[in-house]
Amino acid sequence: MYSSTFIFAKKQYDDEFHRLDQMIAEMAKEIPGYLGEETWENADTGLISNVYYWETLEALQQLVTHPRHLEAKAKQGNWLAGYRVVISEVIRTYGDGALST
Repeated sequence: MYSSTFIFAKKQYDDEFHRLDQMIAEMAKEIPGYLGEETWENADTGLISNVYYWETLEALQQLVTHPRHLEAKAKQGNWLAGYRVVISEVIRTYGDGALST
């Protein structure tokens, strides 16, 4: 399993941001190998973290190279005050079973 973590500081969102964000979220869920996602916000820094889980790197690559994702990336400066992406290989997950991936 792999995770892609998108960490960002937001500026002002507009209708175009919301439209692209919704399209990308729907498209990601349709990619074979998409396992789920989580969103977190750090109250101290205001940073937001979107974590996507993928079965394979190929599945993740489909998101990265999708035209809507490339469009959003090209326009990110309109909506974001900085970002970074962390791609990780998940070695193991464990817990008490009460939460799913």
